Amino acid sequence: MTTSSRFLLAAAIGSAVLLAGCNQAERVPPMEVVNGNPERGAQLIVDYGCGTCHVIPGIPEANGLVGPPLDHFSRRSFIAGSLRNNAENLQKWISNPQEVEPGTAMPNLGVTSEEATDITAYLYTLE
Repeated sequence: MTTSSRFLLAAAIGSAVLLAGCNQAERVPPMEVVNGNPERGAQLIVDYGCGTCHVIPGIPEANGLVGPPLDHFSRRSFIAGSLRNNAENLQKWISNPQEVEPGTAMPNLGVTSEEATDITAYLYTLE
């Protein structure tokens, strides 16, 4: 192998590694919800009727088509298209979506902070 061939090979490998690293940085899963109870979160999703608007894996009759499907939620980079996907942002969004994005179709359902933590915990189980 010539010196120029080795250089080209090294450059190609280096570029691939850098690109893979950038891609991984964008797909870092959100932080864990320390105090959340995913089982309670699933029940709250049923109680609040979230499945009326969303398809949500593991939630009976959650087959709504108004909002986006929530499958693979923990792998998403953004919430509502603009918020970084992390527990704090998701809890804010669930508790008061109109404050986060005025005019959004997502209604303010009166979800408490504790309930939002539990719902967040459930959504982060959706890999």
